[in-house]
Amino acid sequence: MAAQLGKLVAIDVKPGGPGDSQSGLNLLHPRIYGRLADEGCGRDLAFVVIHPSSNFHGHYLVGPLESRGVALLALNTRYAGNDVTLLMERCIQDLGAGVAFLRAQGYRKVVLIGNSGGGSLVSFYQAQAEHLTIRNTPDGRLIDLAPEDLPPADGLAFCAAHPGRAQVLTDWLDPSVTDESDMLSTDPALDMFNPKNGPPFYPEWLARYRAAQLARNERITHWALERLRAFDADPDPEKPKDAAFLVFRTAADPRFVDLTLDPSDRKAGTTRGSARAANHGVMHTGRICSLRSWLSQWSLRLSRADGPRCLERTKVPVLSVTYSADPVVFPSQVAQYTDAARGRCTAHTLKGATHHMHGQPELVEGLVDLLLDWGKSL
Repeated sequence: MAAQLGKLVAIDVKPGGPGDSQSGLNLLHPRIYGRLADEGCGRDLAFVVIHPSSNFHGHYLVGPLESRGVALLALNTRYAGNDVTLLMERCIQDLGAGVAFLRAQGYRKVVLIGNSGGGSLVSFYQAQAEHLTIRNTPDGRLIDLAPEDLPPADGLAFCAAHPGRAQVLTDWLDPSVTDESDMLSTDPALDMFNPKNGPPFYPEWLARYRAAQLARNERITHWALERLRAFDADPDPEKPKDAAFLVFRTAADPRFVDLTLDPSDRKAGTTRGSARAANHGVMHTGRICSLRSWLSQWSLRLSRADGPRCLERTKVPVLSVTYSADPVVFPSQVAQYTDAARGRCTAHTLKGATHHMHGQPELVEGLVDLLLDWGKSL
């Protein structure tokens, strides 16, 4: 039987750059799309669930929330399924269009659900909605963000949310890569898949490993900036102004294989199975991106979408939910949101929940209970 996923809604958004979409039609008439599940629902409360690049139209909360009489807009950004040119600054503009759409439908309260990578997006959004400071993207290009583009939400709910794309990619970068142009280049002393290094991984080795991950992220950032300066210095408008590149081996967080680190109920591996296989996979987090996109979403130094730091600058009530068996978002990461919103945060651990809660309908219903009890109290 086909799942009921609500009705498709198309929402006009401000145009961005030529790399925002692979669809020429969407570039000429830029829109984002959502699934609005609202049959029989009142207008007192609506939730929005969103992610920078994942397609959330089939999100596990769509049907259960609607069946309880509360609307949910499962919203995609313009970068759904294609984050090669993703700009977090455009993502918050897209989210703002979704919030404005719900306000126009008469919903009195709107709550943003930051699930997984959506956590940093909704934090970034709300911080700018409460006090807009951004006038350009990290590469220095002006962006037409205005206060009316970002109507504030009434609350933020974090569900298995990691602290941000730049932070997570850095934790996942394989620091044993010795040549960015060679997928197989490896320094054995920094290879977490080298059994001589662990698991278990000892504190001294981990300290070197984490420092090398930071250094790799910074090297790529420095290289991207240098390339962009060279492009921008050329006055010929038909010459390249951006470029795509590969980032090899991006699934090498020691916590994937050493369960004594950041302990939880998880099993070893990632949501894609073996960490080693994912690390060398053709498709994985941050594998391909443009220079300008790297600075906005993956650069630890320049990305503005640090979820907990953005959350500190907001004032709305917060719900923070840890999934205790999540193999890729760890308790200490979720705790960053709880700490950032201390005094206005309700924290809960969903025992046994995996990252996507696949095959866990009882736990999904338990999450719905949490969301509704908290959301209706706002």
